[in-house]
Amino acid sequence: MGTNVATPQGQTPETAPADDSLLTIGELARHTGISTQLIRAWEQRFGFPEPVRLPSGHRRYTDADVRAVQRVVEERDRGLRLEEAISTTLRSGQVGESSSVYAALARRHPGLASYTLTKRTLLALSWAIEDEAVAQSSSGVLLGTFQRGRYYGQSRRRWEDLARTAQDAVAMADFEAHDDESRPATVALPPDSPLLREWVVVHEAPDFAVALVAFELPGHGSVGDDRPFEALWSVDGRVVRDAAVLTAQAGAAAGSLASARVLATLEESPALPSTPPSAATAVFNRMVAYTDGSTLRARRP
Repeated sequence: MGTNVATPQGQTPETAPADDSLLTIGELARHTGISTQLIRAWEQRFGFPEPVRLPSGHRRYTDADVRAVQRVVEERDRGLRLEEAISTTLRSGQVGESSSVYAALARRHPGLASYTLTKRTLLALSWAIEDEAVAQSSSGVLLGTFQRGRYYGQSRRRWEDLARTAQDAVAMADFEAHDDESRPATVALPPDSPLLREWVVVHEAPDFAVALVAFELPGHGSVGDDRPFEALWSVDGRVVRDAAVLTAQAGAAAGSLASARVLATLEESPALPSTPPSAATAVFNRMVAYTDGSTLRARRP
């Protein structure tokens, strides 16, 4: 499944520019000063750096990969053998996650299937997740990213209702400032945050957990409900916990105290959540209902 983005003459899909949250192998090479051929050789021999693979099979990298490769080059230039330089970098924690939740989640769970979905379908799935969270009366952690503050404004009343029963609720967008005490708390993402191109809805409670993570595909020129996103979603407790932690980490890194509180809550809950098959089926059924055009229009202001 490809993005069908046209590439400039002389560029392959792997070396054409990517969006802000993921880098092509060509961009990684330019940032680190080593060739794409050498990067591929390192991957084949040492499994480093480990790329995110799009459904098309193309490699994508994060800002953390740039820092890790630069560290390896520095260690090698100081006289270490290449394999020692890579080992040293891995032990020192230089290979961390970027603030792209999609990239980090895809890296941690390479078996997750991804799908190209329109905004219309993502909206239907998001509403289905939110509705089932209310139906289950689950007091859990609710996290969401909205890209733009005006998009959050369209869902504000709904999220305020959801936040009344949630243990913690956090909404992230290009707000002017954090509000750590509101319900839900709001996080002002910095202008260079990859999350400004991502769509995240995560609900984690012991008896109902689901994660939806997507990033907007660049270069399509689509607007409104036809905007395409590459999406992952899962009710697997491990995936949901990782999505929740990664999203909260991004908020905490932006200076949100509410996000830091969510991280503390997750750390105090070592048991992974579990979603019964009936709840997963209910989410799917609700999504199908919302995907119907008349139902979707009825829910909008």
